[in-house]
Amino acid sequence: MWKAAILMAGSLMAAEFPEPAMDLKPGTGKQTAVLAGGCFWCTEAVFEIVDGVEDVISGYAGGTKETAKYDIVSTGRTNHAEAIVITYDPAKTSYGQLLKLFFSVAHDPTSLNRQGADVGPQYRSAIFYASEEQKRVAEAYIQQINEAGVLGKPIVTKLEPLEKFYTAEQYHQDYAGRNRGNPYIVNVSDPKVLKLKKMYPGCVRKRK
Repeated sequence: MWKAAILMAGSLMAAEFPEPAMDLKPGTGKQTAVLAGGCFWCTEAVFEIVDGVEDVISGYAGGTKETAKYDIVSTGRTNHAEAIVITYDPAKTSYGQLLKLFFSVAHDPTSLNRQGADVGPQYRSAIFYASEEQKRVAEAYIQQINEAGVLGKPIVTKLEPLEKFYTAEQYHQDYAGRNRGNPYIVNVSDPKVLKLKKMYPGCVRKRK
C-alpha cells in the first residue's frame, strides 16, 4: 500500500513539475554533476538507471580528506555530505534535467538536514556546483520550483562550491544493486527507483 501511494502521488506530480527554464549549453564531451540528497545508496540507485548517465560514484563532499571516512562522516561533525558524482552525456540528458529528477524523485528537498530516518547534516540536501553556470542554473530552477508551489513547502537545498569530492569506500559503490535483500534498500531505495520509472519512464535507460 505504501509503495502504491508513492507511485500514485508521483504520477500526479509528473504533469505539474516544471521543466527547467534555464539550462547549461550542451557542449562537447562528458560532463559531471555533484548532488547530495540523503543516503548515497538511494541517490546512486536512482541516477544510475537514467538514460544518458554513464557513471555514478558515491562519496563525500564539503569536508576534508582526513575525515572523509564513513564512520567519521556518520557522526555529523565533519561538514561532509553523502553525495554522488554523476558523469553524463550532454547529448542525451542535461544538467537541468538531472536537477529535475533530483528535486522531484531522488529525495525530499524541503527536509532540512534529514531524509526520513536519516538525520544529520551529512544527509543534507545540497548541490555542489563546479562552475558559476551550474550555480546560476540551480538557483534559477529552485526559484522556479518554489514559485510553482509543486512541493508544498520551500526548498532548503544548499548551493555549495565544489572543492573536493572524495570517493566512498568500495562497499558503498552500487550498494543497492549488490544488496537486493537489505531492508533499507527494499523500503527506502527501491520506492525511489519505482517512482522514477512511474513518473518519467522516458528517462529510464533501455535495457540491451
